[in-house]
Amino acid sequence: MAPYLETVKSFADVPITDAGVDTLAFLEAAQGVVGLFDLLGSAAFTPVQNDLKGNIAKVRARYDAAPEQSSTLELLVVNEKGEKKRTATEGLMWLLRGLSFTCKALQAAQANPTEELSTAFSKSYEATLKKFHNFVVKGIFSVAMKACPYRADFYTKLASDPAGGPSVPADKLNEELNRWLAALDGIVKRLEDFYEKGGHNKGF
Repeated sequence: MAPYLETVKSFADVPITDAGVDTLAFLEAAQGVVGLFDLLGSAAFTPVQNDLKGNIAKVRARYDAAPEQSSTLELLVVNEKGEKKRTATEGLMWLLRGLSFTCKALQAAQANPTEELSTAFSKSYEATLKKFHNFVVKGIFSVAMKACPYRADFYTKLASDPAGGPSVPADKLNEELNRWLAALDGIVKRLEDFYEKGGHNKGF
């Protein structure tokens, strides 16, 4: 084993070409975000994880059904456009929202070293997901925000090697995490623009 960020695919390593964001590499990196919630260490985050997993599965199912038309996320969405049920297009839309929520929370935590995670995640929820959620889902997320571990405990887990190897020094961890988050932020913004310009989020 190794410290967490060394065991998952970084968004910084997801290929982006003129045709768009590589679908399989993106989904692999998104799985890393699901695992990140395990480090937060509370069952309150299970609904958040399940939402991410479910939307990853929808996009993956479309890729498996039509790989040549789905090599990038943009191609996948464009090629699904004429179909009655655009399951993967909707799944990716929600996946991007969940990733944006996570990204903004951790960027805030990185930018404000004295701020606790519960504050960073609560502010991010207000800015990203809250407007899309009904009363029940808002309640679930509210419980999850309150269940955030202490900042120091989370960063210790993120730096440590579960197998007992050396922990990542704080400066290296910050560098890796910032690179991971910057790339994730760039991909989310790129795809949000793509959805907006193409009207791909209409009808959901």
